[in-house]
Amino acid sequence: MPDPRPGAPSATSAAPPDPRPAARPGSPAAAALPGPRADTQSSPDTAALPGPRTAARPSSGADAQPCPGPDAAQAGPAARPDADVRLGPRPARRDRHRHRLVKVVALCAATAAGGMLVLRGNEALAGLVSPASPDAGPLAAAAATHESPDPGRVLQIVAHPDDDLYFMNPDLRYSITAGHPVTSVYLTSGEADGINAGAAKTASTTPDKPAYAEARQNGIRAAYAKMATGDRRSAWKRTVIPTDGGGRAELDVLVARPEVNLVWLQMREAGNVYADRPDSLHGLWDGRVERLESVLASGTPVRQPYTYTREQVVRTLLGVLERYRPTTVRLQDPTPGRHADTRRYTDHQDHMYGARFAQAALAAYAKEVKDRPHFAVQNYLGYLNGSLPSSLDPVEAGEKLDILDTYAWLDQNDHCGSEAGCGDLKVADHPAGNNWTRSINYARGTSTSWLTSDRDHGLWAFKVLDGQVAVWHRAGLIGAWSGPRLLPGTGMDPGISTATLPDGRIAAFGTRTSFGARPADYSREVVLAVQRAPGSEEFGPWESLGTPETADEEWTSDISAPAVSVDGAGQPAVYVRDGAHTLRGRVRAADGGWGPWLRLGGDGLTGNPVTAVDGAGRRVVLAGTARTVVGWVQPRPGAPLGPVTGTGLPDTALPLTAQGGPTGVRLWFRKPGSGNVRTALVTADGGLRVSGLTDLGGLSGFGAVTASGHLLAGRAAGGQLGSEVGPGRPWERSPLMFVGSPSSTTTGRNMVSLAVVGLDARLYVTSSQDAPDAYLAPWQPVGPRNTGP
Repeated sequence: MPDPRPGAPSATSAAPPDPRPAARPGSPAAAALPGPRADTQSSPDTAALPGPRTAARPSSGADAQPCPGPDAAQAGPAARPDADVRLGPRPARRDRHRHRLVKVVALCAATAAGGMLVLRGNEALAGLVSPASPDAGPLAAAAATHESPDPGRVLQIVAHPDDDLYFMNPDLRYSITAGHPVTSVYLTSGEADGINAGAAKTASTTPDKPAYAEARQNGIRAAYAKMATGDRRSAWKRTVIPTDGGGRAELDVLVARPEVNLVWLQMREAGNVYADRPDSLHGLWDGRVERLESVLASGTPVRQPYTYTREQVVRTLLGVLERYRPTTVRLQDPTPGRHADTRRYTDHQDHMYGARFAQAALAAYAKEVKDRPHFAVQNYLGYLNGSLPSSLDPVEAGEKLDILDTYAWLDQNDHCGSEAGCGDLKVADHPAGNNWTRSINYARGTSTSWLTSDRDHGLWAFKVLDGQVAVWHRAGLIGAWSGPRLLPGTGMDPGISTATLPDGRIAAFGTRTSFGARPADYSREVVLAVQRAPGSEEFGPWESLGTPETADEEWTSDISAPAVSVDGAGQPAVYVRDGAHTLRGRVRAADGGWGPWLRLGGDGLTGNPVTAVDGAGRRVVLAGTARTVVGWVQPRPGAPLGPVTGTGLPDTALPLTAQGGPTGVRLWFRKPGSGNVRTALVTADGGLRVSGLTDLGGLSGFGAVTASGHLLAGRAAGGQLGSEVGPGRPWERSPLMFVGSPSSTTTGRNMVSLAVVGLDARLYVTSSQDAPDAYLAPWQPVGPRNTGP
C-alpha cells in the first residue's frame, strides 16, 4: 500500500470507465418505454421506469450499512493509495452504489446539492496535516436546537429548453428528488430552424417552428416528470398567466408534484451560437432592436402573440421572482468569455444575454421588493464544459444522460399524444451533447475561504445574498452568532475570498458587476472591504481594484473570482484569471497603495486560481488548465512571483483548493470522471516542486473541497447526507442541502469549524476538535428562518 504522506511516491488510478451504462433503465436497450398516456389511469409500464432516487436509499434497516470498525481500513484493492483513509471500495453494481455510502472513520455531515461528505480523524489525513494534541479527546455533542431545515425554494432561469438538463443537472435532479419547490423559467421558445429531426432526416422534414417549440416543451415536461415521479407521462396542468411586462406566459404545474413548475416566456431565440442576429436577446440587450417578438409553441394555451422591450423583459422576470420568492436562483454564465483563436463566444449568445437579463431582474428585485426572503445565486458554465475534464463519476453521468434521453425522445413512442412530437429529435443523434452530460461546473462561487477566524477565536462568514455581501459573526470561541448583516454596496457576484491582514483585520474580496448607462458599459471589477478594527463588526466601504480587462466587448468581462493571500512580509496580493486565460495580479505596497495589474503568464488557464502561503511565508499561486496544473512561487517573502512552472500533475476537475502549512502548500482537487479527492504537496525550496500525489477516493461528488486540520469536506453524489457518529453506529442522513462551496477554518489550537449556506439561503455551522477521534457537533442554523419580513 503506497504511503499517503507528503514526500511519498505518487500513485494514480486507472482511467475512469465510460459514463454511459450499456443498458440504462428507461432506455431502449434496457426496456421498452410505455405507450400513450391515459392521464386518469396508471399504466403497468410505469414500473419499467426508475423512480426517484430516494426510494432506493433507505436510512436504516437491513440495507443500511454500519460504520466500519478499525479493521475495515484494510478493505479494498491492494493497489488503492487511499486505504489508510478508510474509504470502502466503490461498489461495482449500481444498486450497491445506491444502498451503500462510502466507509469513513469520521462523521459524514451535511448534504447539499449533491450532499456533503465530511471526513475526519482518518490516518491518511493525519499524515498529511499537522497532528493535533495527542491527548485531545472527542468533542461532546454541542447543545444545539434541532429544527428541520427550511427546504428553500429554487428558481432557475435559462435561455432554451434543455439548458437546465445539460448545465444545471444533477443539481436540478437532486433538488427535485429531495422535495424542494423548483421552478424553471425558459426565456425563449428554442424554435431554431423549426426542424424536429436528426441529421439523416433534416432535408426531408418540413420546417415548423411552433411545432418544434412544442416538441421541445413536451421533452422538458417528460424529463421533469421522470425526475419527479419516475414516470415521463405524469400529467401537467397547462395554464396562462399575465406577465409584468404586458405579455402572457405559459405556466405548467406537475399534477403529482405541484411544487414543480415550468414557466415559458416563449421569446424568439437567436438561432445561432455566435453569429450576429439582431432579433435576439443579444440585439434587444444592445438596443439594436426595440422589441423582441414571441414565437408561440403550437400547443401552448397562450393564444395572443406579444412583444417585449428590454425593460419589459426585466419587469417580466421581476414579476416571476416576486411570484415565487426564491431563496436560491440558478443562472447561466453572463460572462462566458471568448475563444482566444477565433474570438467567438465560448457559450451560446442566448445563454450569455439571457443571464444578463436575469442579473438585471435580480438587481431590481433586491432593490424594489422588500417583503421577500434573502436569496443566493449560483451560476453555471455552459458549452465550455465540453472542453474541460469530466467532473461527474460514471453513475452520475449515466443518470444525467438518462434524463437527456427522455428529453430527446429516443424511442419515438407517442407517449404524449402531441402531433408535434414528444421530444427534441435534433438532440437524439447525440443526447450527451459535446460531453456535457459528463460534467457540471459552477461559473462562480467556488471559493472555500469565506469562513475565517480571528485572534479571539471568533468566526466570520461572508456570502453574497441579495447582491450584497452578508456577514455572520460568532464572538469568541463560545459566543452567540449574529447575522446576516448586509454590507452596503450592491452588484456583488457570488463568491467571496477572505484574508487576514498583519494587524489582525479581515479583508473580504470579490467581484462586482455594474450595468452602466449604456449596454457597452457592462463591466466587472475586483473589490475589497476591510474591517475598521480587529474584531469590529464594522467594515469600510468597498474599494475598487479595477479589472485587467479593457472593455466588455473584448472578453465579455470574463475575469475569475479573486484569489488572495498575505505573504510573510505582510504584503497582500490578489490574482485573477483574465479573459485571455492568463494570470494577472496586483500587490499592495508598504504605503498601502496597490500596484498595477501585472501580467504573470500562463496559457489556457481555466476556472479560478488559488493561492496560499507556506511555512516560510512564501506565496504559492496555482491554476488549472484542461490538461494539468501550473504554478508560481515567491523565492522569498516580499519578492515578486517567479515564472510560471509546470507541476507535472495530471488533469483535474474544477475547482482547486490550496491550504498553507508548515511543510508547503497542499493542493486539493478532484480526479476527472470519478469525483475522488486527490491531494499533492507543493513546495518552494529551489523553485516550485510537487510531491506526494495521493488519491483519497470516496466522495464520488463534484465541486470544491475544503480542508482544515483533520477535516475534509465536499459535495458528494446522490443528493443525500451521509453521516456516522461513531464506530459501529448506523449511517444517518440529513435533509440539509447547500449552494456554492463549503468552507472551513481552524479556531485556536485544537478546534475546526465547517459552514455551508443552505438552499434556504441560511448559514449552517458545525465544529469539532481537531483530533483523530473527534466528531462534529450537530449542525446549527444561524439566525431566524429565511421567510422574509
